Amino acid sequence: MKDSALIIVDMLNDFIDGSMACPNAKEAVNETAAFIDGKTAPESGQDDENAILGQFPILFICDHHPADHCSFIENGGQWPAHCVTGTRGSAIHDKLTPYVSEELTFYKGCDKNQEQYSGWEGMNKAGQSVEEVLDLLDISEVYVCGIATEYCVKATAEDLFKAGKKVTVLKDALGYVDRDGHIKAMDEMRSEGILIA
Repeated sequence: MKDSALIIVDMLNDFIDGSMACPNAKEAVNETAAFIDGKTAPESGQDDENAILGQFPILFICDHHPADHCSFIENGGQWPAHCVTGTRGSAIHDKLTPYVSEELTFYKGCDKNQEQYSGWEGMNKAGQSVEEVLDLLDISEVYVCGIATEYCVKATAEDLFKAGKKVTVLKDALGYVDRDGHIKAMDEMRSEGILIA
């Protein structure tokens, strides 16, 4: 357990019930919460929160866009406006907020002129990258879940794998834009050496 972590990609309200609500997103949130509960049974003598953070780090990747972001349709991009900083849509789903810690929350897409799908490009409020924090925690194995399979989940999993981590994508804890694209993305990840469980 000590060398593994969970990376939750974009389980944000806009992708669950908002402007870009994705198929299977609500089920993915429930599956993620169940996975965490299964990994984080408190050890005797520890309170729940310390047990969770001590045993099994949980990293959150969050789309975090200015209102004039280049990816939005009204600005010439391909997506409806989503995850605008300070809105309900940009917030992590309520069911997962008990597991959020500031130092393990990473923001991407903050520059209005740059699209960032991979959580690898995200930074926490202290200015640390995902790579830096995983190295500090001595993490060699990561579980990945989130929204959406074809875009941010795949890009994040691939970058983690390229960095030498053992990567397992939790197939029941994924939301997606299109089911065929979701299946194709999982097949591609599997062929690259990423585990699908």
